[in-house]
Amino acid sequence: MIRHVIGDLVKDADQYDVIMHGCNCFCTMGSGIAPLIKNKFPEAYAVDCATPKGDLAKLGTISHTVNTKPIVVNLYTQYDYTGRRSGKMDFDYEAFRKSLKELKSKFSGKTFGMPRIGCGLAGASWDKVNEILEEEMRGEYVTVVSLATDSF
Repeated sequence: MIRHVIGDLVKDADQYDVIMHGCNCFCTMGSGIAPLIKNKFPEAYAVDCATPKGDLAKLGTISHTVNTKPIVVNLYTQYDYTGRRSGKMDFDYEAFRKSLKELKSKFSGKTFGMPRIGCGLAGASWDKVNEILEEEMRGEYVTVVSLATDSF
């Protein structure tokens, strides 16, 4: 079941077993929701930094915390963040799909919270992201937490 709510994912993170967000492959966590997650859950940034910086092979994989409640999962859904400067999309739909498959294989049966991954700075279409989310997370309890300023 996928439900949509207006709220603050980071502030309300303790309502979920797992929270997930999209990351690039360069270990930055410098924009969007990432710096908020980085500040509240430093281990999420540490596990990101423990992966090879700039490695294209990370695209479509995940890293995750071990000692946090909730578990924080970094989904590698974009290679870098330079496309936005020229009006191009950074988000990779197939990487999102692959990372969700890995997430589900490791954490099935948990409650998940997530932002509208990729639909801000990375330039993705929410309709397409939601379609992939519904396909890959079928049977899981996922809450998409949007800011009041997000448009559905």
